[in-house]
Amino acid sequence: MRAAIQALRQQKPRRIVAAVPVAAAPTCEELAGLVDEMVCYATPEPFYSVGFWYDDFSQTTDDQIRDLLERAGKELTPATP
Repeated sequence: MRAAIQALRQQKPRRIVAAVPVAAAPTCEELAGLVDEMVCYATPEPFYSVGFWYDDFSQTTDDQIRDLLERAGKELTPATP
């Protein structure tokens, strides 16, 4: 997320909001210093790991990522007349 925030800052957005469903409290505090607004829905104690707090935390495959990026690129590309 830090790398994404740094990349976004180079684009000079008006504001950056980072949001996560669950994270360790110290992580949310650290990231809050890098963005304009940080939203952490839950910061359970003890934290353990992100996957611990999900019923299904299965991994996304490379093929799924490629498909999502391709679809997003098509949606963001303006239609040519």
